[in-house]
Amino acid sequence: MSESAEGPLAGLLVVSVEQAVAAPFATMRLADAGARVIKVERAEGDFARFYDRHVGGECAWFVWLNRGKESVVLDIKDADDNALLQRIVARADVFVQNLAPGAAARAGFDSDALRRRHPRLITCDISGYGESGPYAAMKAYDFLIQCESGIASVTGTPESASRVGVSVCDIGAGLNAYGAILEAVIGRARTGRGTGIRVSLFDGMADWMTVPLLHLEHGGKAPARTGLSHAMIAPYGAYPVGCGGQMVIAIQNEREWARFCEAILGDAALSVDARFAGHPARLRNKPEMDALIVAVFSRHDMESLAAALREAGIAFGRLNDVAGLSAHPQLRRAAVETAAGTVEIVAPPARHGDGADAARPLRPVPALGEQSEAIRGEFGSGSGGN
Repeated sequence: MSESAEGPLAGLLVVSVEQAVAAPFATMRLADAGARVIKVERAEGDFARFYDRHVGGECAWFVWLNRGKESVVLDIKDADDNALLQRIVARADVFVQNLAPGAAARAGFDSDALRRRHPRLITCDISGYGESGPYAAMKAYDFLIQCESGIASVTGTPESASRVGVSVCDIGAGLNAYGAILEAVIGRARTGRGTGIRVSLFDGMADWMTVPLLHLEHGGKAPARTGLSHAMIAPYGAYPVGCGGQMVIAIQNEREWARFCEAILGDAALSVDARFAGHPARLRNKPEMDALIVAVFSRHDMESLAAALREAGIAFGRLNDVAGLSAHPQLRRAAVETAAGTVEIVAPPARHGDGADAARPLRPVPALGEQSEAIRGEFGSGSGGN
């Protein structure tokens, strides 16, 4: 498909029986690219509509994940509504679902069966642990997968494991689904046939855990939890600054360490000191190294230290909180319409078109069932198919 003012996926019909985060993330990205996304909701709505009420009465999660979609309320256990959804799917290019294990198949929306009836259909099933194996039937939420996959064991301080503060398992699964769907769309353009995609939260996070797993299985030891430091690289972490706040530095190689010693610590000889020559030595002698860094940083405020680090070519950043992100000069925002009015959200990360700040406009976030009447009218009779 060629790029147009409507986006490269204009004309693609995506039907998603979705809830929570993972599937809505994938279909949100498809909608941003111009696809028509019909979101099927229960009468009570996607429960992610009600996690909070922070955005003028709307849920922050739902506003983020559901822009550009059409909402239709259906009861897929009802014969008439089930038949309506079957007619919609018959005309769809992509069918996505992340219901509880087995629920879609029991309702007559088994992905393999759908593709047999509609050979051009691309199906994407998103689950917690996949469709086979001893965990296949288990309920799975982001926090549970963070614990089961081991990511919580490498996150946090030496004293305590921690959940990652955003839903990385859900978001990772959504990204994996989005990428796989795009691959399938390209493949169908060549072959004329759709394909089945299966994505699980556990598989996605296990993939992200490849390096710690290889460290354990080939090096004999998994990386330790180090808080805002790094288990294998030093100095690489947050250090207090004299005026308050913390500056984060990241020294990747010995050239940078030498520049840091000379330009920031004021002692070029430290770069060849046996205690600090190479990452392993610096990690072994980290308390001594950190004391030297803190002593120098304590003589600076944030701006003077930032200027010195920038001049020396040292990678650095400020340890911001959410308020710091809100005021960040690099933060890009985009307007989206919601039932609560116009909301400024974080702009999508990919920039499209000419110019450094080129961006596609975002389509509105639907109210529950906002397009139900129109969709029932459009697909109310006839079959069609692909």
